[in-house]
Amino acid sequence: MASLQEKGVSGVEKDVLASGRNACYKARDAFFRCVEADAGHTTPTEVASVGLLYPSQCKTLRANYEQLCRSTWVKHFDRQFCARKRTKRLLDTDIGARPISPQQKTTIGLQPGGK
Repeated sequence: MASLQEKGVSGVEKDVLASGRNACYKARDAFFRCVEADAGHTTPTEVASVGLLYPSQCKTLRANYEQLCRSTWVKHFDRQFCARKRTKRLLDTDIGARPISPQQKTTIGLQPGGK
């Protein structure tokens, strides 16, 4: 069997090491803090992956985030952020905050007649 160096693989990618991941997480958190801090204050003008909109004052933090994290990680974190925002928005609306009436409750796995 040929070793990794014989195959042309020079070693472990730096971004998967703990220090690289921590740098990525810090850049991600700084970017999303900027987006959250500006929520509703200005119109988002920049477009990121998966349709995420963010204000122009977060542009440098976004560039740092994209530089320190793998592109697949950036897409994943962007999707997570959008999903959390969507869930929060749905839960904060009157429709989502309504209690379930007794008629809407169902039991899963029971046969008709309660068996």
